[in-house]
Amino acid sequence: MAVVTVTGDPGCRTEDAARLTAQRLGFDFISESALRQMVVEEFGAENLIPDRLYSTALTSILARLATGHHLVVCAPGVETLVGDFPGSLRVAVTAPENFRIGSLMLDHRLERLAALALLHQLEQEARTRRKKQFGRAAAQGSEFDLVVNAQSLASDHIAELLEASVRSRELIAQGLLSPPREAQLQFQVRLKLARHGITPAGKVSLERKPFANESEEIFANLLDFYRVAWEYEPRTFAIQWDQDGKVLESFTPDFYLPEFDLYVELTTMKQAHVTRKNRKVKLLKTIYPQINIQVFYQKDFRNLIFKYGLAERVRQS
Repeated sequence: MAVVTVTGDPGCRTEDAARLTAQRLGFDFISESALRQMVVEEFGAENLIPDRLYSTALTSILARLATGHHLVVCAPGVETLVGDFPGSLRVAVTAPENFRIGSLMLDHRLERLAALALLHQLEQEARTRRKKQFGRAAAQGSEFDLVVNAQSLASDHIAELLEASVRSRELIAQGLLSPPREAQLQFQVRLKLARHGITPAGKVSLERKPFANESEEIFANLLDFYRVAWEYEPRTFAIQWDQDGKVLESFTPDFYLPEFDLYVELTTMKQAHVTRKNRKVKLLKTIYPQINIQVFYQKDFRNLIFKYGLAERVRQS
């Protein structure tokens, strides 16, 4: 199996690099927020897990997922959990303080002093959380196989380096985590959890949504080619309710591009259906003005297809 863990200092845009790495390798990506949601799904509210057992709970989740998926996991402390996993690559992303301040200034539209204060706040929160959940306030260099400097390497360059590292070490060829090995890990984990009356529910899984049509798959391939991180149908928005507040109509944009905080909707169908979709997009913009969404109409999309030589693959809508 292959599990790539990516941990970074605040302001390093670590998650962007991790997402791109997953896309280059064809691995499943798990962000910190997704991992925390898995804890809730598996064990109930996150606060039901004592801090000292949080890493144990994560190990149970990762072990199960690793039997069916190669993973890129971007979350603080996860590098301490995969030492017993065959085929792991543990990566730290760092950068000088001035660089990280500049990143926060751009990402949050802050003046320098405000960005500096935010950086110190994020660092303190990270140290406190790590101390509670993983036993130490800071990671040790020996816990990583590779340390990269985000000031010297952009996110796509980091992803290229990590891909090369995975392939040169032939981690994928080692296969997925075997059921006997997972059972051994789970026994150790469950023994620790059982002492506190905690039992994993066995609910967490990773399922890839199939694309609705070939046009969406081609668009995703274009995004991969240009190293643009994307998520497929990650969120559904309610856009119409009845008098009792029951949702009558909803809308799920095709793609989300986290680097640009942008949703993308492909409208490559017959013109007769475009009006209905345009109505939904208009409602979305009215109800959720903070959401950025771009519609690609049939002509726009076909121009992209012809430009990049993919026309022969497009079926007539």
